[in-house]
Parts: sequence; C-alpha cells; structure tokens
Amino acid sequence: MPTPKLTNEIITAAIEGFEAQKIRIDGRIAELRALLTGGPAESAAAPEPPKHRRRKMGAAGRKAIAEAQRKRWAAKKAADGSAPEVSSKPRRKLSEAGRKAIIAATKKRWWGR
Repeated sequence: MPTPKLTNEIITAAIEGFEAQKIRIDGRIAELRALLTGGPAESAAAPEPPKHRRRKMGAAGRKAIAEAQRKRWAAKKAADGSAPEVSSKPRRKLSEAGRKAIIAATKKRWWGR
C-alpha cells in the first residue's frame, strides 16, 4: 500500500485545523475553571511569567552592610582571641660569605667548574 505524500498544503491545513481545535478546547477549559472558582472565565493562554526587576542597592546601603560585616568579624576575632601572631624570632639574614658559597656550589653543579 503506497503511503500518501504530505504536501505543504496538506501540512498547512492540518496545522490550521489543530490550532482551531486548540482554541476551542482552551475556551472550554476556561469555562470549566470559571465554574470551579465561581469567578469570571480566564484566558487559557499561557500566562507570561512576571518580570522581576533586580533590586539596586545604593552606595549608602552597601557601605552600611560592609561596615556591619567588619564589625561582626572584629567581634568574632576578639572572641576567639586570634590576634595576628608576631614572630618572636627575628628573621635570619644570609651572610655575604654564605651567599658566595651557594653561588659557587650552583655554578659547580651546572657548569662543572
């Protein structure tokens, strides 16, 4: 049995028919919803999602929040007693003779002198 060829005209007519059925069904759904709620019939078309605008914070608000956070951190650090540690030992400094010895050993390792 040969399969019928679907032409653009047939496809277009099918789309129009289905859209008409969809509109009719959407109308009936709206009527039934109105019976359930007792209110006016609503459009069954897909409602657009509400557009949320981003809230913008002014400089004063940002400054207040930053200051409050600094205050909280200061209170937490004071409660923990974790002050920055100060090293009791002074940093050691490489002597000139030690520096020359290291340079000589490096040259010997790389160039074999």
